[in-house]
Amino acid sequence: MSNNTSLLAFNLLHMEIVKYHSSCVESINKKKKEWTLKNNGELDVSGILKQDDPVISQLFTQGSVETRLELMGFRIGQTICEKVSKDTNRLSSSLEIMKFICKDFWLFIFSKQADNLKTNNQGIFVIFDNKFSLLMNFSHGKQFVSKSGNYLALPSGIIRGALHSLNVKAIVTASTELLPGAKFQIHLQPS
Repeated sequence: MSNNTSLLAFNLLHMEIVKYHSSCVESINKKKKEWTLKNNGELDVSGILKQDDPVISQLFTQGSVETRLELMGFRIGQTICEKVSKDTNRLSSSLEIMKFICKDFWLFIFSKQADNLKTNNQGIFVIFDNKFSLLMNFSHGKQFVSKSGNYLALPSGIIRGALHSLNVKAIVTASTELLPGAKFQIHLQPS
């Protein structure tokens, strides 16, 4: 199977994962609303459940679409980074780790290296990908930028998971200003 075929399959799978989690969260929110309207007296003033029914508690503690996708990406990133980095020499500095993420890891996941890596030398790195493969199927233009948030949650989690497997704790946020470009801001956390 060619690299382009693999990337196409990955893009289609990614779109279906986002669609699935969006519909799950929509269904959960609908059930929450119905339950709240039906059992108005079951919540205290702070909105916390008075009873300890595990099914109801789980219903109210499910995360947003972005949270669910980010957690899924975290597990994927951890696993793949362990595979990609097994033959790599020990990465001693945060800059070496970020270069590894932008070159080797990015190439393995997204079939190309990241376009740019910037840092302020204070634990904040920004990765730029001007033609991010998971946003290539979006129509170009500013009107679709607001819809791209869910589609950037999984890759944010993948990056965070990869960093975690390299013993780096980080907060990863993704944004886009013009499709299909993506920007990932990485705040390294002290160990």
